[in-house]
Amino acid sequence: MSITIEMIRAAAALISGRVVRTPTFHAPRLSALTGTDVFVKFENMQATGSFKDRGALVKLESLSPDERRRGVIAMSAGNHAQAVAFHAARLGIPATIVMPVTTPFVKIQNTRAHGARVVLHGEQLSESQIRTEELIAEENLVLVHPYDDPNVIAGQGTIALEMLAEAPDIDTLVVPIGGGGLISGIATAAKALGPDVDVVGVECALYPSFWNAIRGEVRPIGGPTLAEGIAVKNVGALTLPIVQALVAEIVLVEESELEQAVNAFATLQHALAEGAGAAGLAALLARPERFKGRKVGLVLCGGNIDPRILASIMVRELERTDRIISFRVTAPDRPGLLASIAQSLAKAGANILEVSHRRLMLDVPAKGVSLDVTVETRDRQHAQAIVQSLAAEGLTPRLLKAGDVPTGN
Repeated sequence: MSITIEMIRAAAALISGRVVRTPTFHAPRLSALTGTDVFVKFENMQATGSFKDRGALVKLESLSPDERRRGVIAMSAGNHAQAVAFHAARLGIPATIVMPVTTPFVKIQNTRAHGARVVLHGEQLSESQIRTEELIAEENLVLVHPYDDPNVIAGQGTIALEMLAEAPDIDTLVVPIGGGGLISGIATAAKALGPDVDVVGVECALYPSFWNAIRGEVRPIGGPTLAEGIAVKNVGALTLPIVQALVAEIVLVEESELEQAVNAFATLQHALAEGAGAAGLAALLARPERFKGRKVGLVLCGGNIDPRILASIMVRELERTDRIISFRVTAPDRPGLLASIAQSLAKAGANILEVSHRRLMLDVPAKGVSLDVTVETRDRQHAQAIVQSLAAEGLTPRLLKAGDVPTGN
């Protein structure tokens, strides 16, 4: 192996007092949700909001005086960018960051705020890598690779040292996989401390890079994902053999499972998690039978989520669980109709969020009106009771689904 436990322990000593030693807490509500015993390592509490602080600092500290003078460059979808920019500024090292144009604005803004020069290029990291290589050749910059670097991997491995020291009963670690730096470091440390610790990797289903490399499959790779932090097409040359040797299994998670996991962290754990940061929890939701009865350690590896995306996810989850429902009522247009519907909904305990009228469309009777109503409910059972109560009053509500044409269109 290119990485050893001694390297990881040396990295831990180097970053001690300079990178946050984040807590590992038991998570009872996430445990109840998943049917397993869950412990969470809150790497979203780092100065830049992700675990990347660790590897970035270890790598930057390894540079010679000449390399520091020349300056560094990194390619990143956001978290590695922020970590390199932050620690380079603290060490007085000029930093250039190449990011895909699809990177969430909050990550671009934060990277610039740390004083780095930001270059936006390409839709994916693979395209950003091309521009990075060009700038290295043009400006003689030093590459700080996001995952395929021994110092970076050793830095990320310090997470496992801390987790297993605080929660030694953990028997399974579930770790997101992008390029493999995080899981390679964690797996190396965990297996050195406890050979029986089960290490499971998680990839988003749209980017099954390690899944393909290990299984010899050719699943398609690409597409918009909530977990842009692990949306990596190319596996690392250093990380692939480590993952092959030490990781028991890779779980692929769908976008809906990532959304549910982000929402669960926000509502049940009161913690911000970006898509990649929530991937471990998404794996527990996707494969509950795989982890039942285990003591599972999750790495909430990043919390840099765009507030607009988080708001959308939370509303979508309310709709997915029928906490928000929309229905259409078509009835004779008479005075007091809306008031009577409102009274019926109030009696049923529904909170009205939005009402729209439609009178002039051809699918509405000449003397009729169509009302689209959106209400908030307590749960799915309550939603069903509301619809049934309206039907009992002869209103025949029709539940609207995604893609239905809203009133007025």
